[in-house]
Amino acid sequence: MKLGEIALENPVVLAPMSGVSDLPFRRLAHRLGAGLVVSEMIASEELVRERPDILRKATGAELSPFVIQLAGREARWMAEGAKIAERLGADIVDINMGCPAKEVTGKLSGSALMRDLDHAVSLIEAVVAAVRVPVTLKMRLGWDEKSRNAAELARRAEAAGVKLITVHGRTRCQFFKGAADWSAVAQVRSAVEVPVLVNGDIRSCEDARAALLASGATGVMIGRGAYGAPWLPGQIAAFLTSGTDSGPPTLAEQGEIACEHVDGMLSHYGRFLGLKNARKHIGWYLESSGRDEASVKAWRKRLCTEDNAEKAIAGLRTFYTEAERAAA
Repeated sequence: MKLGEIALENPVVLAPMSGVSDLPFRRLAHRLGAGLVVSEMIASEELVRERPDILRKATGAELSPFVIQLAGREARWMAEGAKIAERLGADIVDINMGCPAKEVTGKLSGSALMRDLDHAVSLIEAVVAAVRVPVTLKMRLGWDEKSRNAAELARRAEAAGVKLITVHGRTRCQFFKGAADWSAVAQVRSAVEVPVLVNGDIRSCEDARAALLASGATGVMIGRGAYGAPWLPGQIAAFLTSGTDSGPPTLAEQGEIACEHVDGMLSHYGRFLGLKNARKHIGWYLESSGRDEASVKAWRKRLCTEDNAEKAIAGLRTFYTEAERAAA
């Protein structure tokens, strides 16, 4: 799969996820085989203002290709934000028109832009004109069931210069309720020549195959399915190539990945904030281990209230050692 002159190793992409796809998480998913990893959504105006916490989100130039996703409502901020993203080393700039969160749509950004396609296209045109790197777009099927306009937005986005389109198979008003409608993404695939990624509810290799068959998409984007499983995009990529699902890493390997992740967050954020931010990931890793619910609950209570980083990592190692014994 190609985005302009950029060739991807495989068509499996880690989704941009606020509070999740930070540099430590993306670094792991990239190392474990994802074809592309995308930054957290970054408010374009805040990036232009160079807020330190926003600039920290815009790191990761060593993960080639480096993708920064921007959100916003005003063309001037989107264009300036895109220029800064390019200066920070971004190989690709992604535009968010899919986020359903009220704090985003309430500011008329994210998926709210699908209610006004003329304005949405003006933002796309501004970003494409501002940078030399490929520009991509992430969207939903539409605002609600009465306005499924993804195919129309995709056609206009392609005409404006967008090189790849990702579609989450729900409307904004569905949020994450119900099942993603992968077959509806086929309308977008038929409307454009650029690659299309299908997104939503892809949690396994079989899900990926079913989503591709239903949508006709070029590739898949993995979001919540990668919680506690940064290896999933690489696992799916290998499956799509070989036809064989090798399964998740061994419990011992999962433990090493989980500890590496927590240690990376401590380095990225500092020990206090890093451990605080790591707690949700620790909980997801525990759930992904396959251990019984009672054990996971007890360990989550213990590890996600621990204030000492060394003790938290040591406890995580002990959890996986016990998990291996229980599974033997």
